[in-house]
Amino acid sequence: MTQIAGVILAGGQATRMGGQDKGMMQLAGVPLIDRVIARLKPQCTMLAISANGDLGRFADFGYPVFSDGTEDSQGPLAGVLAGLDWAARTGFEAIVTVATDTPFFPPDLVARLHAGSSPEGFGMAVTEAEERRFWHPTFALWPVALRDDLRAALRHNQRRMRQFAESKDVVPVVFENSAAQDVFFNINTPEDLARAEVMLAS
Repeated sequence: MTQIAGVILAGGQATRMGGQDKGMMQLAGVPLIDRVIARLKPQCTMLAISANGDLGRFADFGYPVFSDGTEDSQGPLAGVLAGLDWAARTGFEAIVTVATDTPFFPPDLVARLHAGSSPEGFGMAVTEAEERRFWHPTFALWPVALRDDLRAALRHNQRRMRQFAESKDVVPVVFENSAAQDVFFNINTPEDLARAEVMLAS
């Protein structure tokens, strides 16, 4: 299997949560980023965190932390590029990104994204319901070879993850999902946090 690093995208502004750091919000007494690390660590060769603001707040986790360079609000694609640049320096061929506000993602995410990728395309998570397909672009396997194209896209103000991915032959990798077990449920509001508490308890 290709050596794959995991990159946690922790650069969101969390405006609907009063501007607090999402990764540090507690779900059943445990910070979200701790839950994400615990789920991703067994799946990857190495982990890193892509963030903005004061990077020192992540120092105690013991993983490489780098800026996503979003002073001009380029969004999660900038975090992906920062991860790819770090991976290139570190010797990895690809990264899998996950969002810090989505603690229930599949424990076999990386293996399935890798299996669904090909030399011509790379895997991105999707779920299906009622004949509709839902993309989860922060959960994808990004080859390091994409970084120059991504850098150019960001220079041209391309900030939509799925749009960029589709221009580069992305492969949809289908994950099972249900209302009771929403594996890509992300926490954006206090109500979402309360629902996540219920999901965790069940």
